[in-house]
Amino acid sequence: MKAINFFSALLLTATLFTACKKDKIEHKSDFDKSYKAWLNFKATSGNSYTYQVSTSSWTNFQTFTMITVTNGKITSRSYTARSTSQPPSAAVTIHEEWIEDQSTLNSHEMGAAALTLDEIYDRAKTVWLKKRSDADFYFETKNNGMISSCGFVPDGCQDDCFTGITIDFIRKPGEPGF
Repeated sequence: MKAINFFSALLLTATLFTACKKDKIEHKSDFDKSYKAWLNFKATSGNSYTYQVSTSSWTNFQTFTMITVTNGKITSRSYTARSTSQPPSAAVTIHEEWIEDQSTLNSHEMGAAALTLDEIYDRAKTVWLKKRSDADFYFETKNNGMISSCGFVPDGCQDDCFTGITIDFIRKPGEPGF
């Protein structure tokens, strides 16, 4: 009888350990909430939207890539690279600027990848938030619950080491700036 109780307890313990798998991504709960916000936005916008990805460096160099998606397909991508001088002048210098339409998409090397938000959420889950022990992870949802910052910085890195995405805004057709 004791042997049966021992084996039953052992089986129960083994079942609990396999049933309670650890999440394979960082910030899973926040990611899941954000993904639901994205699906709601996608449904109410007809899967049409514009979003802007930005990068910035400690050297005051910035880039902005705006991507427009219409009915789930990328229809344009624009890019601006600029730098700002130190105060007091804080003069802005434009280094590069261009616009691509459907026929010229991805014809420029610079700029954020032409991705839909579906692809960004997939990349967030499979790359940028994938658990690893050698990095710090970041996930913010300042775009009405949708991704605004998602990625990681490897341990020990000092400058400009963020791997991921920063999205300044996500807009539906008809909203100001679309």
